Amino acid sequence: YPTWKRTLARRARESQVKRFCRAQAIQRRLEEIEVTFRELEQQGIKLEKLLRAENESPADQQTQWTNQLLYLVQKKNNLMTEESDLMIAVQELKLEEQQCQLDQKLRSYMNKEETLKTPEDEKAEQEILKQLVEVVNKRNVLIQMQEEKRLSEL
Repeated sequence: YPTWKRTLARRARESQVKRFCRAQAIQRRLEEIEVTFRELEQQGIKLEKLLRAENESPADQQTQWTNQLLYLVQKKNNLMTEESDLMIAVQELKLEEQQCQLDQKLRSYMNKEETLKTPEDEKAEQEILKQLVEVVNKRNVLIQMQEEKRLSEL
């Protein structure tokens, strides 16, 4: 087993582990965001009830509650933006994994001697290459979306 093949296999495993760790971190953060959403929702409900019972409270207290409610809405919007970014990152990770798998399949066909390749092998190689290009294009679209979003936020 040549050294370069072992190196490629090791690098593929390392990148797979990195993707797995990133996916776990994203999943944890999505769960944290969900919990925070629920907490913000409960706080918002309490503030709305306090504001609806406005006859019993002074005006400065109502202003304070309104400001707190607006702060909660702003915080929720920020979390929704972060959640959206994380969902894009999840899609990107899936495409990255798919690209890695297709790349490995393509390498196995390309490493075969040309004289030993059957027409089916050549057809499969072309199909994998086509799928690989599609995955790369999808990743490019995601990156463009992220860039447009970043520019619009500026």
